[in-house]
Amino acid sequence: MQNLNNIQNFYFIGIGGIGMSALARYFNATGKKVAGYDKTPTVLTRSLEAEGIQVNYEDEVGNIPQEYSNSNTLVVYTPAIPKDHKQHHYFIDNKFEIQKRAEVLGLITKNIFTLAVAGTHGKTTTTAILGHLLKETGAKVTAFLGGISEDIQSNLILNGNEVMVVEADEFDRSFLKLSPNIAAITSMDADHLDIYGKPEELLKSFRDFAALVPEDGILFVKNGLPVAGKTLGIEDDSSYAAINVKIDNGAYSFDLRTPNTILRNLKCFLPGKHNLQNAITALAIAIEYGSPTDQLAGALYSFKGVKRRFTYRIKTKDLVLIDDYAHHPTEISAVHQAVREMHPGKKVLAVFQPHLFSRTKDFVDEFAESLSRFDEIRLLDIYPARELPVEGITSRWLLGKIENPNKKLVVREDLSAEIKDSGCDVIVMMGAGDIGEMVPEVEKNMSHEN
Repeated sequence: MQNLNNIQNFYFIGIGGIGMSALARYFNATGKKVAGYDKTPTVLTRSLEAEGIQVNYEDEVGNIPQEYSNSNTLVVYTPAIPKDHKQHHYFIDNKFEIQKRAEVLGLITKNIFTLAVAGTHGKTTTTAILGHLLKETGAKVTAFLGGISEDIQSNLILNGNEVMVVEADEFDRSFLKLSPNIAAITSMDADHLDIYGKPEELLKSFRDFAALVPEDGILFVKNGLPVAGKTLGIEDDSSYAAINVKIDNGAYSFDLRTPNTILRNLKCFLPGKHNLQNAITALAIAIEYGSPTDQLAGALYSFKGVKRRFTYRIKTKDLVLIDDYAHHPTEISAVHQAVREMHPGKKVLAVFQPHLFSRTKDFVDEFAESLSRFDEIRLLDIYPARELPVEGITSRWLLGKIENPNKKLVVREDLSAEIKDSGCDVIVMMGAGDIGEMVPEVEKNMSHEN
């Protein structure tokens, strides 16, 4: 592998992915020439183009810039691309240097003090809070985020290169390429069984990740996880714990007990106990890194959140629309807890787009149980992403498992009308597919009716 500093051009296959686009932005900001392919234009790819990155949307070899040769170019790809991808095969046949996104991120972290957050849920919000805390308290930090921070409207924080914050992704065992000095594991629920086969293999992968932390490093774990490390929790005996937790004007007010002291009067504006846990994790890592503790309360107070992580699109006395990335039963349950806590007594409609046939098949009973807790449920068709359909695995099959009778299958074209007809006070739209692209139109129609 060449030294990244000596490479002039970077070409990304799947540049519109959240992790890929952060890398593309990083190399573009450091003066490299960056281009790439993605299947369809999105808000994210258009923002990359606005930053001067060339993006093409047809898988044709002729769309690769002519000046990109095998001697001056590194090709970065996502494992989600199809096996018959023409551009990918062109790069292979012409002996270009080709690396997975995780391998490139691993090379970047190798020589920089790295703070890595892993977990099947919570890692995106935690890395965003952590990057924000470090930046606001003066650290020279670069942070690769798995979501768009509302504070900077980007998934990349560039504020120097003394410390790096990365989201450690368990998909395809990507996080095993990293070199973390301080790491955290937020959760280890079964997921990605299309990759791992069985939950035990996923747990082994997390233990392998934990083993990457050097002897002079620190590993944090959510209290109760089967991995040894400094524990994190809420109102318990953890090494770092939120205590005296109250809800004050829609925000969590709490104190943080650390091994050495108590930080008082902290506020977190992100709804849900899962987000309070994310904030505790970010605070603990920042403290152990050496952030000035007297500035952390102000930094946390100013954090605005991550797009599609319990994002309020409408929030009035009579009507609420929430957009969330939840695509796993545990995440749906966390959203349910948050919405009941923040909007007690309100009638809540869940609109859910299942993500992947394999995940729907593996967790159908858990999905049915978590969705049944809402007052009403509307299901969209399964978003296939990288997968081909599986016979019998459909949203109608999932719908049949949901015990709540107030349920219905809907198509995209009828969604706004269905939401209006439900008469619910709070609407939560959840999923990791393209449901996020449906939210603006729903918001527009709801605002118009309101």
